[in-house]
Amino acid sequence: MSTTARTVLFHEIGGPEVLKIEDVTVPAPGPGQVAVRVEALGLNRAEALFRSGTYYYQAALPASRLGYEAAGVVEAIGEGVTELAVGDPVTTGPGIEMSAQGVYAERIVLPESAVLARPASVDAVTGAASWLTYTTAYGGLLETAGLRPGDHVLITGASSGVGTAAIQVARRIGAIPLVTTRTEAKRQGLLEAGAAEVIVSGGDAETVAKEVRRLTGGRGAEVIFDAIGGPGFRPLAEALAEGGTVLVYGWLDRSPAEIPWNWPFTIHTYANMTLTATPGGRRRSTAFLNAGLADGGFRPVVAEVFDGLDRIRDAHRLMESNRHTGKIVVRI
Repeated sequence: MSTTARTVLFHEIGGPEVLKIEDVTVPAPGPGQVAVRVEALGLNRAEALFRSGTYYYQAALPASRLGYEAAGVVEAIGEGVTELAVGDPVTTGPGIEMSAQGVYAERIVLPESAVLARPASVDAVTGAASWLTYTTAYGGLLETAGLRPGDHVLITGASSGVGTAAIQVARRIGAIPLVTTRTEAKRQGLLEAGAAEVIVSGGDAETVAKEVRRLTGGRGAEVIFDAIGGPGFRPLAEALAEGGTVLVYGWLDRSPAEIPWNWPFTIHTYANMTLTATPGGRRRSTAFLNAGLADGGFRPVVAEVFDGLDRIRDAHRLMESNRHTGKIVVRI
C-alpha cells in the first residue's frame, strides 16, 4: 500500500532557492527493498554541486531528488530482505543515484544494499552526520593510503565533515593528524576535534609544506589526505616524506594541478563508491564506523542542526557559505 511523503525536489539547476518541497507518492517496498521513516538528514558538498549542475553526473530534470545520507527507522521490508527488520535504526548512503533515490524526504524506499544498520545507542542526528564522512576517511586513509600507527598525516580542508572525521580516524589508529585551515577562526574547533597541530594556511601551500617539515623534524608527513587539488597540489607535496603517499579525494580547486617533483612517492585518487559498492567494502567500512560510534571514539562534529524539512534551503545556504566546521544536519 502506497502513501505520500513531503519530499525535496528541484526542477531546474541553480542555488538553494530552486529546492521545493512537494508531496510524492511512496510505494510499498518491492523485493529487496526497504522502506525507511526518515528522522534526520546529513548534508554533503556533493549535494550542492549536484543541485548547481557541477557534480560528476547530472541531475535528471524536472523533479530531481537530492541527498545521500539519512538516519531513520525501518517501516517495512520487501520480499527477500534478510539483514534488516521493521523497527531497526538505520542510516543510508551506498549506491544511491540522487535523481531517482535522493533521501531528502520524510519517507523513502531504497534497495537493501543502500540501507545500513545503526547502533541502537546512536541517535538519528549523530547517525546522519556519520556515514559518508567516516567511511570516506576509513577507505581513503586506511584501505588505500595505508596509514599506520605513528605516521603523520596532513589533512587539508580539515574543517569539512570528511576532514573532521579523518582527524578522529587517524587518532583511533594512533596516527598523528596535522591539519590545515585557511583562517584563524576555525583553529580551536579543529583542536577540539583532535588535531595534533593546526596550520593556518591563508591558502599558501608552500607555507603549509614548510610548517609540516618543521613539525616533523624535517622528515615530512607519511600521508597527505587532500581535498583541494589545483595549483597548490605540487608545492603542498613538498610536505611529504620520502616514499610517502598522497591521497586525493576531492578537487575543491578545479584549476589544473601539476604532478609534484619530489619523487619517490605514490599518488592515489579515491572515490568512496569504489569501496562501498562492494559487499565486502560495505561490511568493513560499516563495522569500523559502528564500532567507533558505539564506544564513543567517533564523535561527529555537527556545525548546526536545522529543525524541519522546510529549513533545507537555509541549510544549503550555510553549506555554501563555508563558515561552518563539520556536518550540517536537518532534523525531520
